[in-house]
Amino acid sequence: MSASTVRTIFAFDTATSRTSCALLRDGELLGERMTDARAVLAAADELVREAGLRPSELDAVVVGTGPGSFTGVRMGLATARGLALALDVPVAGVSTLHAYAGGQPVIDARRGEVFTTGPAIARPDGLDVRGLRLVGDGAVRYRAVFEAGGAQVPPDDDDAHQPSAHLLVEHAASFGPVEAVDPLYLRQPDAKPSA
Repeated sequence: MSASTVRTIFAFDTATSRTSCALLRDGELLGERMTDARAVLAAADELVREAGLRPSELDAVVVGTGPGSFTGVRMGLATARGLALALDVPVAGVSTLHAYAGGQPVIDARRGEVFTTGPAIARPDGLDVRGLRLVGDGAVRYRAVFEAGGAQVPPDDDDAHQPSAHLLVEHAASFGPVEAVDPLYLRQPDAKPSA
């Protein structure tokens, strides 16, 4: 199913430290909010009700697939699966990096690393950022490193540092079964099976 045939979309991303949810109809943003990953379903319900719609009127789901925290990505994909199966709607997965506007996204990957376009994982001091405007929680966390490297980082409270789920919809090329949506992991998990 192509994006052009979908009317009402619930989009969300739980991969970063901030969760963004949005409801769109015919390309128009009806509502968007920041929430906690554990409250995505409640946020979806609120957005649908505030728009005067019923859950059965959703035509599709767009979910951020990472990179980000393993737990956040898994929570997002599990929530997308539950919504898709309960409402019998198709899903599109889109890289979390597309949820940022106003600069190159830099997401805090913990362990002294960041996720950025590519997608790639790198140490902040290993990136060539001369002349770039960087946004995201990784840009804020490593501001001093990036500014010393010639980058511009907006003030900490600038909205550009927050993911916006409605931006994911612009990158949703096609919709299909939720089972076809894969997470975007850039490193191996810390948890290992016991020997």
